[in-house]
Order: sequence, then structure tokens, then C-alpha cells
Amino acid sequence: MTPRDPSGLPPLVAYFSMEAGLDPSLPTYSGGLGVLSGDTLRSAADLSIPAVGVTLLHRKGYFRQRLDAAGVQTEEPDLWSPEESLERLEKIVTVTVEGRPVRLRAWRFSVRGVTGHTIPVYLLDSLLPENDPFDQSLTDHLYAGDRRYRLCQEVILGMGGVAMLEALGHQPQVYHMNEGHSALLTLALVMRRVGGRGLSSATDADCEAVEAQCVFTTHTPVPAGHDRFEPPLVTQVLGNEAAAFLAGRGVGQDGALDMTALALYFCRYVNGVAMRHAEVSQLMFPTHTIRAITNGVHAATWTAPPFAALFDRHIPEWRRDNLYLRYAMGLPLHEIERAHAQAKQALLDEVAARTGMRLDPGTLTLGFARRSTPYKRATLLFSDLDRLRAIARYVGPLQVLYAGKAHPHDDAGKALIQRIVEAARELGDAVRVLYLENYDMTLAQQLCAGVDLWLNTPLPPQEASGTSGMKAAMNGVPSFSVLDGWWIEGHLEGVTGWAIGDRGRPSADGAGEAAALYDKLEHVIAPLFYARPSAYAEMMRACIAINGAFFNTQRMVAQYVANAYFPAGT
Repeated sequence: MTPRDPSGLPPLVAYFSMEAGLDPSLPTYSGGLGVLSGDTLRSAADLSIPAVGVTLLHRKGYFRQRLDAAGVQTEEPDLWSPEESLERLEKIVTVTVEGRPVRLRAWRFSVRGVTGHTIPVYLLDSLLPENDPFDQSLTDHLYAGDRRYRLCQEVILGMGGVAMLEALGHQPQVYHMNEGHSALLTLALVMRRVGGRGLSSATDADCEAVEAQCVFTTHTPVPAGHDRFEPPLVTQVLGNEAAAFLAGRGVGQDGALDMTALALYFCRYVNGVAMRHAEVSQLMFPTHTIRAITNGVHAATWTAPPFAALFDRHIPEWRRDNLYLRYAMGLPLHEIERAHAQAKQALLDEVAARTGMRLDPGTLTLGFARRSTPYKRATLLFSDLDRLRAIARYVGPLQVLYAGKAHPHDDAGKALIQRIVEAARELGDAVRVLYLENYDMTLAQQLCAGVDLWLNTPLPPQEASGTSGMKAAMNGVPSFSVLDGWWIEGHLEGVTGWAIGDRGRPSADGAGEAAALYDKLEHVIAPLFYARPSAYAEMMRACIAINGAFFNTQRMVAQYVANAYFPAGT
């Protein structure tokens, strides 16, 4: 139960995120951050939390990925028509960008929970004839353009979002910034408090009042991943008064605007997205208290139809209360094996439709799907192709499915895709390897449920949390992962999956982790899969009961409500 204010209305939470995976048909997300946002809003609706969401429309999406025969990635806009999916609202608000008035409208998407409770999500749109061509484009692309484009977008998200909520009659008591992109909402709240007096008149009491309303979740354990804008650009986009105010509050170094520092300055509660990530973030931001609320996934969204039907038969309360998945420990093993076989066949049918290649449903199938960037180390599996061939020849056949986009400006990430395609060619039929293009929510639903083993090889401690392995666990798929992010909490060796290496210092070249990967795949995992299928099914059951029951956004949102939004005594 959430508390109520003196008016009798429940306090309203406004959840801001640059991207949101609201529906597989809407390209309003790029990857993990956006999918987490969508899952958060879905679970908040399931729990009947009084909330609204704010994001941008992204008329041209992130991008559609195309891979040629050599694995070279090209990008094209992912065009869509909001008129076909969303409700256009008539309210128009104005924000100032580079001294110009920029008019914004909103489109509404309603997230409906299992109880029937709905949460409106407002997608801000600058494509209005009153705006100049540059301003009209500001809600076109997700994570595209230069630094100027990015800062102007963040003005629209943060300041435009606050203005739109006010225009629509919402009065949030809590503003949740999901990553630093929306941190300029704090500036808008200060401006609203001081009114016509101007920002120069803002007092510490004004800033503390804004701080009391704000919650911040940081997702990035790498300093380079935090948005930072140089002073001339800040002055150009925000104006002299706002730039001077922000510089006076010390939200950056050398006069620059650091969006994470801004969010931290104006929030009363900040959390990392896993236990280990909170520890790393605490070292990065030692003057702030960083708590941990580990990520999750929306159980009903990421459970494949065969497993959803299995849960509906044996655990009918699981959609309403994900904790009931703990009772999966009583599921008959033969029913788990049958559900997995159905999910696997559905995946292999999709692979055949996409590639023309028919893979063997009896072969141990590994899955690796996430953003292609160097720290994810997607090619670690191919450190020793001869060793991989030998495992497949003498222990049991292997096949591997890859997917994931590289950011258009990430040349190193693009090179990784080419290396995987090259390794696939070198391995040939000895180990079938396929890279599936245009990874999205729909493909993720099939991959996470249909493979036999989920592979994850990040360079510690750069994995803030990760959620793909959680999606796999919902469908009984064990993880085989480096101990970083969420897996430190979810790993029970030989029960929910296997660790690659230990929590010690990773080797500089990855040789130690690669050797550990091959050893465990050869001597433990493949023999278990082929010689003791019932024991493998027992692990699948434990994945659901132990990790599925905990690593879900229903538990996560409940923690936000109890610890961040409405903590006891406030």
C-alpha cells in the first residue's frame, strides 16, 4: 500500500527515461535501459502504483541493422507511425532551447497491468510546424547526432517533460530519473519554485525542496558512459542564467555540465542496479550514499508461451505475484523438458526463416545476445577455435546463436561482429555459429527462452547489472557467466548455472577466463546436457524457482516503493 497525501489522492510517481521498450512493435528503445524502463512500467501497473512515464517519441527509432556476408553493419532509420499505435494529445507546451521557443506535443501509450490498472506514458514530440527544421528533428533519433543534438534532446526530455505533466494536470510527488539523461528536470523544478524571481534568486531551501522530490538510478559503472557537456555548449543551449546557476552548484568539473552529477546533487535517494554495481558506484561518487536495488525483468513479458502455459496450470497466481514462481520447485521435470523443447523449436523455426539454415534441436545450443561493444567480450568463446572444435567432436556437438547491435559510432563494436562472422566461417560445420541481425524485443523473447545455455562474458566490473540472463532464467535456461553484475547474486554453482572463472582480478587478455570457459564447457556442462538430461532439467527448474522468483521487476518496483519513493517515516 502506498501512502496518501492530505487531499486523499495517492502520491504520484513520474518515471523519466530517454528510452522505453513499451511494445515490441514500437522502436522507442535501443537495448537494456529501454527494456528495463518498459518492464518497470509494466510491473508498476501490475502493482497498481500511481505513476506516469515520460520519454521521447523517437520517430525514426534507434536503427535497423543490416549485416552483409562479412558481418559489416550498416544502419537505416526504423520508421514508424505513432498515429497507428498511440493517442495524440492536444496539449502543447513550450521549452526554450538556444534561446528559441520549441513547442512540444505528447502521444499517450497506456500500460495495462494484470489487475486492470493503467499507467499513462507520454512520448514527447517536437515535429510541429511552428518549430524550425532542427528543432522538429529533436525527437527523431535515439542516441544519434552530435553533442549539441544530445543536450537539446535532454532539455526536451527533462524540462519539456515537467512542463507537459503540469499541463496535463499531473502533480507528481516523486520524480524518478532513470539514468542521467533526464536530469534537467531538476532545473525545471527549481525554475518552477522561484517563478519570476529568476534562477539567481534560488536559495538552498529551494534546492533542498527539489531534492526531496527526486530519486535517481545510475546504470553506468564506466566514467566515459556519463553525459558531460562543455561550458560553451551549456551556455548556448540553456542560456547564461541557467549555465551560471548550474556552474554555481558545482555539477561538473571545470565548468562542464555532468548530467550524473546534476542528478546526484538534486536527489534524496540514489541507487545502483546490482549489489556489485552499487559498490563500484560508491567508489566513483564517494560523497553520496549509493544504495542497491537489483534489476529485474517483467515475468509475464519474458516467459515464453509454453512456460507461461505450464505456470498457469501449476502456479496460477504467478502473474499477480511473481514470488509464487518459487513453487516451480514442484513442477514435473518431464513438463519442463517438454516446454523447453517447444520453446527451442520455435526459436529454431525463426532462425530457419531468417537465415535458411535449419539447426538441430538435439544439439547443445548457446545464446549470446546484447549490445556489441568491447567490454562485453563477445568473441571470448573463439579464443581457441581448435579447443572449441575438439569439445564439439569428442564431448558433444555445439551450436551458437549471436545477436546484438553495435552503436553506429562504435567501430570497435562493429569489428567484433565481423570477427564473430569470420569465426563462424572458420568453424564451418564443426560448430555452427549464426549472427542474427536486428536484435529487438521479439527476437530476445525467442532467444532467451529457446537456447539451452545463456553465455555472458563481460570484463568486470563493467557490467552494471545485465538482464538477459534473468529473461533466460524465467524460461529455465541456466547462465554460464563471468561473475559480474546481477550474476554475483544469482549464481549458485551447478544449481542455477555456472561461473566463468572467479571474482578475482580478470586477466588482461582474457586468457584465464577463456581457459575456464573451455574447461567447464568440456568437463561439466556438455557432459551433463548429453549424458544426464534429467539432471539438466533439475537445473532448469531451479533457475525458475530461485532466480525467476527474485530477479523480476515486480520485486524491484516494490523495493523502489518501500525504500525510494515512500520510505517509512516520510
